[in-house]
This record gives sequence, structure tokens and C-alpha cells, in this order.
Amino acid sequence: MGHVEIPESDTSGPVGLVGALRPRTAAPRDRTVAPERSWRAPAAVERDRVERPRARERSGPRAPFLVLTDLLGVGAPVWILLRADEQPGAPAAAASAALVWAGVRLARGRYARRLPGEAGGGFHGPFGDWLLLVGALAVLLAVTGGGPDDPATAVAALVPGLALAVLAGIVGRLRAAGRRGARRVLVVGEAAGLERAVDLLGSRKDHPYTPVAVIPVGPAVPDCGAPVPGRLAPEPADDDVSTVLGGSFAHDADLVLVAPGPHLDDDRLRRLAWGLHDGGLDLCVLSDLSGVDAARVRPASAAGLTLLHVTPPLRRGPQTVLKTVVDRTGAALGLLVLAPLFCGVALAVRFSSPGPVFHRQTRQGRHNRPFTLWKFRTMVADAEARREQLSAANESEGPMFKMRRDPRVTRIGHALRRTSMDELPQLLNVLRGDMSLVGPRPPLPEEVSRYDERELRRLAVRPGLTGLWQVSGRSDLSWQETVSLDLWYVDNWSVTTDMGLLARTVRAVADGRGAY
Repeated sequence: MGHVEIPESDTSGPVGLVGALRPRTAAPRDRTVAPERSWRAPAAVERDRVERPRARERSGPRAPFLVLTDLLGVGAPVWILLRADEQPGAPAAAASAALVWAGVRLARGRYARRLPGEAGGGFHGPFGDWLLLVGALAVLLAVTGGGPDDPATAVAALVPGLALAVLAGIVGRLRAAGRRGARRVLVVGEAAGLERAVDLLGSRKDHPYTPVAVIPVGPAVPDCGAPVPGRLAPEPADDDVSTVLGGSFAHDADLVLVAPGPHLDDDRLRRLAWGLHDGGLDLCVLSDLSGVDAARVRPASAAGLTLLHVTPPLRRGPQTVLKTVVDRTGAALGLLVLAPLFCGVALAVRFSSPGPVFHRQTRQGRHNRPFTLWKFRTMVADAEARREQLSAANESEGPMFKMRRDPRVTRIGHALRRTSMDELPQLLNVLRGDMSLVGPRPPLPEEVSRYDERELRRLAVRPGLTGLWQVSGRSDLSWQETVSLDLWYVDNWSVTTDMGLLARTVRAVADGRGAY
């Protein structure tokens, strides 16, 4: 890779690419000239750019083809089965089912081209869509008063649509895996922004972004453990673009993530964007807005400014009504289907140790209202009285009490906790409206008494039988990790999110990690 030709100047500072001398301060530039006219791509970068292929474009199946596939995948089987069963209104039922199915898939973004790391494909997504389809059709039939004579046949007719959606999702995921793996990211910004970005990206694995190097702006030295192939001067300089391009090419980065700051103003960022895009690299700008789902953010432009509109969290409206319907219906069906299991677990608890079958405990619900929570007893009868004796062994740094090897837990209690079957009686709380199927963990009154203002926001929604904390590690999580997950759910929940978490809960329970 050739070096960038620069005018003679003070070369005593380590600004620019490592191994190439750069001026300590910015080269003077006539601020009266428009940036569009004064900017020019460095010649050396032009030579490198010819040898480097441009960033690969995202590709995927065309939306019209997917829409047509979903329409036929549901509409045709419904029409065929209802007509073969000689049920009335087969064409209307088929058309309604197909349109509702396409509408659900459209609302959940199944036809959009996805960025790397976005969920798509597999089984859980289409299964959640299919449950919404069944629920929407049930509501539609209840409102219109119509419907097929045999509901079982109607539901069976919808299964081919689910199978086709699962197959399409698996094919899409395989295509995506063949196209691209992780994004190799070069992070540019001031030391504090670099450290925040690298630390957060490295702390989780549910995204495709892997920081491979950093280019700090200014003299501060970042403490993030990533290679530093170059450095930008505090003020705009003519070698900004060549330094960033050289660092990205040296580490084979296909994305530049910029953390804006006082030394990266809009003019400097725009000039850097021109050079990166001409050099065949993608650019991503880090926002200080965190904990907000992308679905709640809508970009807009006004007076040359880029604005991010953030929609408020769901607190009322159709989705809250649908969530209540799903909660009550799911709890009622769960209690009926799991009745034999309830009897077996109750007998095991009753005869394995002295004490009652159920453990009742006061918890704080939505808006800090107390309610009585039901669980199968997993501890000795006097567990609450013995808690003070074990306070010194608390393994949680927050208000919760956690102990990996709690001596109060019975033998049958260990098995129930590992499989989360001790939580099943909380379906009664869901049926009563005290809890939801999905939500934050219901806290104890003494825990809430120690909450700060941020933690109290967890009580803005009903607590849940499962939630992000359940599928992300359960008791292995730290207190701050638990709060962060709960707050994300409080602000970003939706019915489709709930469906996905319910599906992930099955896998988390089967895995058993973090349950003690």
C-alpha cells in the first residue's frame, strides 16, 4: 500500500498511519471555500481503492416473490381443504387467511432486506407469525360471527403456510451465512467513545460487529485492547481519509464505525464519509441513544439536520389489548393442559419434605401494587426465617438475594428450579391479571424499597412469568445486567417480541443454565 503524499511540515508527532510521518496539527485550510469544492481524494488511496473490491451489497429474495409465496402458501391449502370438506365460504376464507398472513408478515418486517445481525429465518420467527395469524383469524371470526363448521380443519389448513415460511427462513439464513459472516469494524473517535463502543460490542455476541482496530482522535490513548494503526489530529487535516482508509485496509475492515465528539463535527464527518464511500467502505455513525429498539426510531431531515424521532413505549392501544388477550388465553390453556403435571409435581413436593405444596409470597407488580405470587415450594418450610442467617453469603451485588448453593433448597426443589417448573403456578397470577406471560422479574417489597429512580421503571409494566432475564442467563446475570434487560423490555416490548421470547424460553429451560 502506497503512502500518502503530504506537504513538508512538523513531523514530530505520531499523527496519521503508523509507520508514516504525519503533521501534529491540521494543515491550514481556507474556511471560506465550500467543503464540496475544497475536498479531494488522496492519490495514494485512489491507487489502493482500485485493488480493493467495493463493499458487497446486501442481496436477498425479492419482496414480491415472498409475498406471492406466502399468499399461495396459506390461501391454496385453506381453499383446498375447506372445499374438500364441503364447508361453506371456502374462497372467502382462503382469501381472508392469505391476506391476514401477508399482513402479519409485512408488519413484522419479513419482506424487508435485513442488515447483518438482524433476526430472520429459522423456526421461532415464523412460528410467532403463525400464532398471530391464528389469533387474528379467531378474533375476525368472533367479530363477523362466521367461520368454518370444523375449526380443527381450518387450523390444519394453515399448517402448510407455517412450514413454507420456516423453509423460506432457513433458506434465507443459509444464503446469508454464505454471503457474509461477522462485520470487521474499524472504530474511529475520541478515546472515551472508542472505549465505550469496543467494550459494549465485545460484551455481547448477539450481533455481527467485531472491532478489529481503532483510530483515536486527539492525543489521548484508548484503553480498549484493540490495535491502533493510526491516529487523527484533534483538528481536521487533509490526511484524515487516507489514515482511516489505510487502517481499514491494513486490518481488512469492511465497516468504519465513527463515534462523534467535539473533534469530529458534522463538516469533518461528512468529508470523511465522502472519502470512505469513494474508497468502497461502509460507514456507520454511533448514536448516544441507547436502549431503544430500531423499530421505535424513525430518521428524518430538516434544515440540513438529521433527526431521529423516537416513538414512546407501548402503554395503551391495540397491542396492549392483544397482549392481555394472549396472556389470559395462554394462562387458561396452560392450566388445562398442564393439570396432570401439576398433580405430579404437587405430590412430589408434598411427600419429599414436610411443609405445604405451594409457596405464597408478596411481590410488587405494575405501578408498585402488591400481589400474592404462587410457586411450588422448593425450599424448607422455614426458609424465610433462615434467610437472615445467610445474608453474608449473598452472591448478588444488588438488592436481590442469590446464592448458588442455597442450603434451604430441597432435593426436589433443585430439579424444579432447574426446569423452571416451580414457576408454573404463576399461570394463576397471569389469569388473574397480576402478571403477564412475558415481563420483568417480579421483585420482593424489600428489594423495591432499595430501588433508585432508574430501577423503579421496571414496575411500569406487569411482571412476567418469563422475560429477557430468563432467556439471557437467569441467575448468572449480574444485578445491573438484569436491570438493563428489564428496562429494555419495558421500553421496547411488543406482542411480536413476546412471541419470540416465549419461543426462546423453551430452549432456555431445556438448557438449564443459570437456574439455581
